[in-house]
Amino acid sequence: MRLPEGVLASGRIAFGAAILIALWIASFVGPWLHPIDPMEMVGRPFVWPGVNPTYPLGTDQLGRDVLSGLLSGAQISLEIGVVSATTAILIGLVVGAAAGGIGGYADDLLMRVCEVFQTIPGFILAIVLLSIFGVSVTKMVICISIVSWPPVARIVRAEMLTLRQRDFVASCRLIGMTRARIILTQMLPNSLAPVFVMASMITASAILIEAALSFLNLSDPNLMSWGKMIGNGRAALRTSWYLVALPGGAIFVTTIALNILGEGVSDVLNRRRTSN
Repeated sequence: MRLPEGVLASGRIAFGAAILIALWIASFVGPWLHPIDPMEMVGRPFVWPGVNPTYPLGTDQLGRDVLSGLLSGAQISLEIGVVSATTAILIGLVVGAAAGGIGGYADDLLMRVCEVFQTIPGFILAIVLLSIFGVSVTKMVICISIVSWPPVARIVRAEMLTLRQRDFVASCRLIGMTRARIILTQMLPNSLAPVFVMASMITASAILIEAALSFLNLSDPNLMSWGKMIGNGRAALRTSWYLVALPGGAIFVTTIALNILGEGVSDVLNRRRTSN
């Protein structure tokens, strides 16, 4: 028996949100329940998961607790992903709304700037920026935001160009509303639907970029993240593959949950548009 599309979409949203909420709770409650510093050497190196109950997921090549690293990495990776995605979306909203709402030379100029950023591979640009300005959580958030905003700007611009032709926008002009007020109060709120769908994808992409940068040691050396754990464990991949598999699995589960959530939101919004 095939379930209705609305039920499937709601199920995707609930499933993806439940995983993300569980990860978020674990990232904050876990360090309190398992109070071991992820950077401290607490036992013998290469203790496998399940061998020592004090370290349920074992220890790494320096004798650091893997579970503490995963919990700390969850907090760092999720915070960087969410803050970077939020910043990128805000930048994209401003640029896209200005380009599509104002039009003319402003549209041409802003879209040329957007094209410049899109012609440069985002990950390479992030590496260059961090190599120049140094590594820290704040700088990583800024770099990821810089390489992530162009798709949002293009989608918002396309929505704004469509809305400019609608009757309600013409009515707003007739009653004397200023262009800025029309853009902020009428056009921009009606162009947010595809942005909600993109938000989960941009967050997943930000988490992957952060993991890749941390894998290359372009992250704060005093903080543990999933990407750094993979980078530290790659030398012992053949003999202690769990050092790579556990943080890699955490990244996989997080990005899959975000994608499932985005698909569910997209299905719900598409059904609403079709019914209207």
